[in-house]
Order: sequence, then C-alpha cells, then structure tokens
Amino acid sequence: MENEQRKMDRFDWTLAFLLFLFFVVSCLAISSAQTTSPYEVNFVKQQIFWYVVGSIIIAGCMLFEPEQYKKLSWYLYGFGIFLLLFLKIAPETIAPYTNGVKSWFRFGRVSFQPSEFMKIFMILAMGRLIVDHHQKYLMKTLKTDFLLFAKIALTALVPLALVLDQPDLGTGLVLMAITAGILLVSGISWKIIVPMFLSVGLIGAGIIYVMIQFPEYLKAHIPDYQFKRIYSWLDPYSYPTKEGFNLISAMQAIGSGEITGKGYLDREVNVPENHTDFIFTVIGEEYGFIGASIVIILYFLLIFHIIRTALETNSHFNAYVCAGIISMTAFHVFENIGMSIQLLPITGIPLPFISYGGSSLMGNMFAMGIIFSIRYYHRDYMFATEDEEE
Repeated sequence: MENEQRKMDRFDWTLAFLLFLFFVVSCLAISSAQTTSPYEVNFVKQQIFWYVVGSIIIAGCMLFEPEQYKKLSWYLYGFGIFLLLFLKIAPETIAPYTNGVKSWFRFGRVSFQPSEFMKIFMILAMGRLIVDHHQKYLMKTLKTDFLLFAKIALTALVPLALVLDQPDLGTGLVLMAITAGILLVSGISWKIIVPMFLSVGLIGAGIIYVMIQFPEYLKAHIPDYQFKRIYSWLDPYSYPTKEGFNLISAMQAIGSGEITGKGYLDREVNVPENHTDFIFTVIGEEYGFIGASIVIILYFLLIFHIIRTALETNSHFNAYVCAGIISMTAFHVFENIGMSIQLLPITGIPLPFISYGGSSLMGNMFAMGIIFSIRYYHRDYMFATEDEEE
C-alpha cells in the first residue's frame, strides 16, 4: 500500500492536468471548426481517439527510465533516418504526394508523418552526444567546443536535409529551432555561439531580401510557392483570392473576436483548414483576446513546468532533452500563432495539443511521455549527479 502511494506521489499530476486542459480546448475548438468544414469526418471523435492513443503512449514511455532512453537514443535516431530515407523511395501507393509534398506514409485509413517522431529522436541523440562529449573532454577549450558544435550540426543536418527534400519547410524550421535551443545550453562558448547565430540570421535575412528584390537569381533554386508565401505574407491584400486569402481570413477572424469573442459556434469568418493549422483563428474569433490569452498562458505554464523539470533533474542528459522539447514546443506555438496574425510567414506547422492531427499529437505525447518518465524516476543524489554516478 505504501509503495503504491509512493508511485502516485511520483506521478506528474501537474503535467497531466495541463494536458487535460489542452484536450478540452482542442475538442471545443475542433467541434466548432468542423461545422464549416467541407469534410464529412467527425474530427472531434478522431481527436479524442488520438488523445486516448497518446495517453497509452505516455503510459508506455513511463515504463522506461531516462537512462534507458539515453542508451536507445542513437538506435532511435537511426530508425528515424531510415524512415525518412524509405519515405523518399517508397512507392506512391504507401507514400503519396500531397500538394507536391511527400511526407506521409498511408496504409489504408491509417497515416503517419515520420518527421514528427524524428524531432524527438534527434533531441534524444543530441542529449546523448553532448553528455558523452563532456565526459570525454573534461577540460574545455575553444577547440573542443568547435568539435561539439560540429557534432551537433552534423546530427541535425542529416534529418534536416531529408525533411527539406520532401519538401517540408515548416518541419525543417522546427528541427533548426530544436538545434538552436540545445546549442544554447550545451556549454559551448559564447565566442562560438554568438558569431554562428548572427551568421545564420544574416544569411536568412539576406535570402528573404534577395527573394523580394532580385527574385530572378533564386527562382531556379527555390520553388515558386515559397516566393508566393513571402509576398503574400508581406502584402496579403495584393493576393486576396489566392495566396493571401488564408492570412486575410485569419486576421479578420481573430480581429473580429475583439476582447470577449462572439461565443461558441458564433463564428462568421470562414478560414480554410481551421481545424488544423489555423485552429487559433477559431479560438480568437469565438473567445476573443481573453480566450486567446488563456491559451497562451496554458503554453507558458507547460513550458515553465518543463523548465522546472530540467532545473530539478540531476541528470545532464535529462536537462538537454528538456531543453530540446522546450525549444520544439515554443517554436511551434510562436510560429503557428505568429503566422495567424501576420507576424511570421505561413507554414504548415500545427498548434501543439490543440490542432487536429494524429501524427503531430502522437509526437508531442511521446515528448510529454519522456517528461513524465523524467519526473517519475527522479532521484536525489547528495554529492553527485546521476551522470557522474555512472
């Protein structure tokens, strides 16, 4: 009886409650969105099913201690790379093109996106890589930091290249955000980090500038739809019936919600795909600034809770994994909400735990399952960390 009580005490009830709140928000938003959906599928029932499956995934993740994830990290990373490579060569009967993108496996009515799981596999591999590097090079120098930077960059480059080849720019940006977040906490000297980050920022800004001012130099290397996304982002009203339609509709929906919103099912603006990528427009229109702010606060609480987990854990590997999950979640939220209010270009990035989608939700639940495992198997060491005890 006492042992069972200890297990209950070790369970992360705070995280479970936060996920339950996201479940409620997701079902409310999707049930409203599907009233104007051209699809005949009941997305609410499907989302409930995926949440049940996600709960099973979390339970399965808690069967393994974080140390076991550390041992399996490179095997999982290799499995993820295999899936991405197989997706590239797989016949269209099981890996069809959707809007010119080949990023899904489909087996009858079941489909999944391997890149959603590759994000987590990459986080685990990077955590293991950094821990092993620091254990091997106890004396830090700029040379060893450059070596660690190269290792992390190479680990990210392989899946990034495969994802961009699909092409899936949105997921590619998430992989880059994860890498940036882990680099910041990896212990690499700021003398390396700052110049590298500035260089990447300047290159990105330079590419956008050339796309706008001198597009003829890049049209041979960048798909035409990427140009249109940039142009419609900067001036959506010049493309009101095509590329800019989604953004214009999204801003109208959120703006029309004002402070308190119009109420459940009282939407007037029809935003395409508002049950997936544009789910935030439903929340903004029906519940207004207050409802949208509550959702953002929920994400803040989730990220704050994972930060606390990272600070309280005695394992460096666990801390790096938490940093990667924080980076992934924060970028998803920032990009999804940002693209709905013209702060950022539109990309196919869902809102975590709220947008409809099996693969996205399963990937996020897998990440949360690892956090549950870290909290459940947390141990206190008086004089050493878990990594040093090994």
